[in-house]
Parts: sequence; C-alpha cells; structure tokens
Amino acid sequence: MSNYQRCTRCIMDTSDPDITFDKDGVCNHCHRYDDQLNIRVYSESEGKKALNELVGNIKRAGKGKDYDCIIGVSGGVDSTYVAYLTKKLGLNPLAIHFDNGWNSELAVSNIEKVLNKLDIDLYTYVIDWEEFKDLQLSFLKASTPDGEIPSDHAINALLFQEASKRGIKYIINGMNFKTESMSVPKWAYGHADWKYIKSVHKIFGTKKLKKYPHYTLFDTFNYLFVKRIKLISILNYIDYNKEEVMKVLQQDLDWKYYGGKHYESVYTRFYQAYILPKKFNIDKRIGHQSDLIRSGNVTREQALEEIKKEIADPALLAQDKEFVIKKLSLTEAGFEDIMNAKPKLFTDYPNNFDKVQKLKGVMNDLRAKGTMSK
Repeated sequence: MSNYQRCTRCIMDTSDPDITFDKDGVCNHCHRYDDQLNIRVYSESEGKKALNELVGNIKRAGKGKDYDCIIGVSGGVDSTYVAYLTKKLGLNPLAIHFDNGWNSELAVSNIEKVLNKLDIDLYTYVIDWEEFKDLQLSFLKASTPDGEIPSDHAINALLFQEASKRGIKYIINGMNFKTESMSVPKWAYGHADWKYIKSVHKIFGTKKLKKYPHYTLFDTFNYLFVKRIKLISILNYIDYNKEEVMKVLQQDLDWKYYGGKHYESVYTRFYQAYILPKKFNIDKRIGHQSDLIRSGNVTREQALEEIKKEIADPALLAQDKEFVIKKLSLTEAGFEDIMNAKPKLFTDYPNNFDKVQKLKGVMNDLRAKGTMSK
C-alpha cells in the first residue's frame, strides 16, 4: 500500500479508509478519545460518589419489583464482571442472554456457572434459527464487513424490549469507553440502524423476519426519552482493568477465558479471525490494542508485538470454517464465492447513518451536561 501510514501514538493504520493524521502523525481516533474521555468516564473520586448515587436510584426505582435492573450476559469478560459487580453493589438484576445458535460450549458453561454462583435469574431468548441464518447469509452476500451486526442489533433490541415489558428502568451494559472507545463505521456499522439491516435483508434474504428482535430510531427515542429507560455503562464508573478483572473472575467464580475478544461466540471467532482479515484486510486486534494503548494498559511496543502473532490457531480456524459452512447450509464453493465477491460498504445500501450520528451527538451533549449517564 503506497500511502500506508500508522498512528505514532496508537497502532491504528490506513486499513481504516477514513483515518486522518495530524502534523505529528497522531490519528483522529486518539483525538476523539481525548475529547470524549471526561464525558464518558468518571474520575476515581467522582466515580465513587456517582456510583453510590446510581445504586440508590436503581434500588428506589426497582422497589417492590422482582428485579431492579437488566443485564446482558454472553459468558465474556465484560458482561460477567457486570453481573459480579451488580450483585456486589447489592442490586437485583435479571440476566438476559441472546442465544443466536453460535455459543461456544465454554460460553454456555461460563454463563451457567457464574449466574448460579451469584444467584442471578436468567432469561434466555432463543432466536428462530432459520430466520437468523437467512439474515446472516444476507449480510455475507451483501459483501460488507458488517456480518456480526445482526447479533449486536438484536441483543440491544431484546434488552430494550424486556426492560419495557417488565417495567424496569435500568439496563446495565458492559461497555467501557476507556478500553473500548474504537469506532470505525467502515469496519462495522449498523448496531442501531434497522433501516440498513432491513434493506440488506430485503435484497438478499428469502424469509420474513417475524421473530427477530429489532428497533427503529423512533423506538430508541421512545425507550430513552418517553419511557425513560436508562442505559448505564457501569464500567465507566470504576477503574476497570481487564487483566485484573479476569483474575478476579477466575478466582471467585471459576470463570474460564475463551482465547480472544468476543471469542465466546464461534461465529465471532471465525468472522474476526478469518473473514475480516482475509476478505476485507481488517484486523480488529489493531483497534482493540489501540484502545489498550490509550488507556495505559499496554505500551505501543507491546501492542505491535501482539499483532505480529497468529490471529488464531490454524487448526481451530480450519475446524471453525467447516462448522460455519455446514451450519449456514453453504457449500465450500458457495462460501468461496462469497469470499471472492468484491467488498462493499454499508454506504452501498439504504441506511440512516446521518440520523444515527445525530442521535449519538445528542446523547454525548446530554452526557456533557450531566443529564445522561456516562
């Protein structure tokens, strides 16, 4: 790549087609991080006070109800620690799991073991597999790098829907800006854009999505500003160190690590380790490691060494490839046709990108003013 460039502060590079650099070679992602850190993350002193106030508000809102908040669980580090933390704070959460058919055995074991030890009730939504398979195939045929959007969107929709139905005012998620600030729309877009998801499925799908959880921008406004359901990123209230957290989970809950970011899902593991780098020249580890550099969890040199390693065990990838092709009812030739198709972007399909960005801007303004949780 003749115009290849890498950030001098983190390790983001021109695999993000929209990346920009200042005169010192520092990228726009680093500047965005600096601009938003205080808006999204509490300092240690203010975090303790804000967390105590939050817990009191949640308990009051949930008084007399079976549960005072909802948490999503996947078996991964962040969602498991959210479950651990909410119980430690004296809250009474309902755990919700979206079963999209791709759970690893380790993820299932982690969820069952952890929730039993913490005495947290679990509600599992099992997706209609034929519908969901059709949607995932639609995204593969659309040839964009957004193949995991169907799961991400449905999880958020399910949490909103269950909170609304049960009269629960707080959804506590595992997002933490300090180590997960990366946003690259041309790597992955559509988490909150039902118009985009629906348009891709309309072009490439063959089945009606009757049972797929989804939400529109109007629904988002209704949930947040009419029904006053609050999305709480509780890890932004504390000094969150993933390495230390993993030790706590392993010691206290017998939780087991699954080998990579979001690798609790077989499809995610294969998608991030095979499809993204091979077809789209996207290595998401670059984004993850850049987040860790900015947060002070690793040095730039350590991150550069980390991405030199194999992205996944070749034998495991071969096993995953065979499993994914079979589960999606593809042939080897059909899968290779998908891999060889010309890459596209979400901008090639109808979408609500501008409106989604405006909504995010409004939410950040409200956070800056202190009228919305960080």
